[in-house]
Amino acid sequence: MPVLLFVHRWIGVALAIFMVGWLSSGLVIANSDSIALSRAAQLAHQPLLDLQPGWLSAETAIATSSARLPESFTRGAIIAEARLARIGDTPAWIVENTRGEKHAVSAIDGAPIDISPRIAEQIVQSWLSTEKSVAGIAWLDTAESVIGVRSAEALKPFHRLSALDGEGTIFVVSAKTGDVVQAATRLERGLYYAGAWLHLFRPLDLLNAGDFRRTALSWAGGFAFIGALTGIVVGLVKWRPGLFGRPTYSRGRTQPYREKWLTYHFWAGLIGGVFVAGWAGSGFLSTNPGQIFSPAAASPAELARYYGSAQQRDGGPLPQVTEKAVELRWSRLGDASVLYAYDRDGLRQPLGGGSASIDDAGLAAAATRLAGATALAGRERLENYDSYYVAGHGQSATERPLPVLRVDLADAGHTSLYVDPADGRLLLKLDDSRRTFRWLYSAIHHWDFGWFRNHHAARRGWIVSWALLGLVLAVSAATLAWRRLKRSVPSLALPSQKARSSVARAQ
Repeated sequence: MPVLLFVHRWIGVALAIFMVGWLSSGLVIANSDSIALSRAAQLAHQPLLDLQPGWLSAETAIATSSARLPESFTRGAIIAEARLARIGDTPAWIVENTRGEKHAVSAIDGAPIDISPRIAEQIVQSWLSTEKSVAGIAWLDTAESVIGVRSAEALKPFHRLSALDGEGTIFVVSAKTGDVVQAATRLERGLYYAGAWLHLFRPLDLLNAGDFRRTALSWAGGFAFIGALTGIVVGLVKWRPGLFGRPTYSRGRTQPYREKWLTYHFWAGLIGGVFVAGWAGSGFLSTNPGQIFSPAAASPAELARYYGSAQQRDGGPLPQVTEKAVELRWSRLGDASVLYAYDRDGLRQPLGGGSASIDDAGLAAAATRLAGATALAGRERLENYDSYYVAGHGQSATERPLPVLRVDLADAGHTSLYVDPADGRLLLKLDDSRRTFRWLYSAIHHWDFGWFRNHHAARRGWIVSWALLGLVLAVSAATLAWRRLKRSVPSLALPSQKARSSVARAQ
């Protein structure tokens, strides 16, 4: 017991202020939206495609541009998909390989497109035309990294532009693909800084210590978990509820403390300590320390096997599309290819120039290529999300479409592949290790399972309630830690307190 108390006390002294900040920033995250734009938001603001005769098909554009794209883009990788959209006034195919790397090429002649600040301004003007008018747009800078962008490595560098709308909105446009990846007001950026930026230790990036950030998160989460766990044990040992005639403390108290901050800390820890320990422990696991869990996604080599090689062929002329179309998406799997049109609502429509969808034989062949010598154990078509394949954390139905085909492999890890049966995209790959990670991290940290998954307001209220109790625990811990430090380090005491101590010693 003395050892537990010592560990809990001094970990609390070291981490008290940190836990106040971590829980406070977590509360901000729980009550604000991500500033990273989903594919649904991007589609909702894209200009109409207005398809014209003579535009190159995806296959032709890829073949024409292959010699002019960087060698690193085509070496050791396979083209997995391409999107046709307008970048400013230019129709372009945004081509993506199995490493997730992207480049924009002209749909007129296949030439790579350099997205300059002037083109980025046109893109932002087109975006704003779908929602509001502004006094003007000002280019700010071009940066290699920006806050709050997903898959930044494949999209950098970025143009930053300011909309003179009175709200301080800043647009971030990928200089590689022309995608608007962020459109955040001053308030939204402030919430990001107060939330995710602090919560994920992003200030370390400013100190050129970004490589150390994940390690720091792991250590902080691990020590916070130990502090919370030892506190729970100490609290349970000291709790005397008086059940079955057992004695309580004096005057019927069920805990040993009379001082208010100690009392607050005791009850907040006894009631909410399990949740704080869960958040701290899952935060520790979030960085996959020591790579104890398998990778979160299929490797480039696995994706290359999955998509397979294909015979080079001319895609022919592009088919006609509806006037509402804003984007075409071309995908291929082996020798089969599909072409879909998307409108601003995210609805997709199959077009000619390929199959209406990838047939079952093609999907099974792709899964077999990825599995290698491993046999397929079975497959099932899912019309609804399950415990692992869900749309959450800023994702929309565009990123996580339904229905989906789950293909199970007969390997030791019980690997499952979640495949879009329409276009063959590999949407998710997970094994027993990733399933364990899903429950130990995401379920505990986000409560995105079961009944809570479909009741967002209730889930938010649940998380906020326990986080507030955790904040009481952290604030009381910080207060008690400061008192202990003042006793242990006399130089920290205020002059008035030092004078009182001197008088007491003199008497």
